[in-house]
Amino acid sequence: MKKTSWLKLAATTLMGAALVAGCGASNNDANTEQGTTGGKKEVVLKVGANPTPHAEILNYVKPQLAKEGIDLQVVVYQDYVQPNRALASGDLDANYFQHVPYLNDYNKKNGTDLVPTVSVHFEPLGLYGGRSKSLKDVKDGATVAVPNDTTNEARALLLLESAGLIKLKQPESLSETVNDITDNPHHIKITEVEAGTIPRVLRDVDYAVINGNYAVDAGLKVSDALIAEKADSLAAKTYANCVVVRKGEENNPAIVALDKALTSPDVAKFINDHYKGSVVPVFNAISHKG
Repeated sequence: MKKTSWLKLAATTLMGAALVAGCGASNNDANTEQGTTGGKKEVVLKVGANPTPHAEILNYVKPQLAKEGIDLQVVVYQDYVQPNRALASGDLDANYFQHVPYLNDYNKKNGTDLVPTVSVHFEPLGLYGGRSKSLKDVKDGATVAVPNDTTNEARALLLLESAGLIKLKQPESLSETVNDITDNPHHIKITEVEAGTIPRVLRDVDYAVINGNYAVDAGLKVSDALIAEKADSLAAKTYANCVVVRKGEENNPAIVALDKALTSPDVAKFINDHYKGSVVPVFNAISHKG
């Protein structure tokens, strides 16, 4: 009789210890999931970007997002194709490197459904002097290097027209080509060059039209340009760089927080101070988010 009571007591004690241990394990697991961000689980947000200026701007807002429990992980790409592929496949949560015309063309060609949220900045094209340093006395037959891709070449031609070097059939169109030049009083010779390599040929031509991001990489400032696109130009409104996500993710809380951080007055100041006009904030005037 005593032996049976002792066995029951031992069994009860072991069961109680197991329950206590089980409760302790459960509490430890919960703490691991919550992390250290104010009791909330940290959210990882992977965003693809080109190095300059996109990744730099993203890294600038990273501390702010961390305060909101968002671990912004910037994935840098050197090209314009992989960021959209990675986003469409789910390897990224968003990307930030392109303008809407490029995005629309990519969606059409690849059967994807990627959408813009907010526009952040514009990289103005600038006309820089190479062998010739002024537009006052343009020599006959002067050579001008322009980007060879359809989008930027049209922008370059509009810039050349605004400089008084040529005239176009439709000066308000962003689809003009060299075949649409109606007047060329200085008989300038336009050389089409891959946009990223134009800074390297600047010394070999009289003038060159260079994208803002490539100008920054080459150590040039927009203030060095003889003329540049304005922030309120047709090109700025059309080719502003934006945050892009998969359709249906526009209102994801982490994406909303990213959009808010990238379009803050603090970021506008950073862009203006850091890039000195080679990159221009445009989000006060443009938003694709409905």
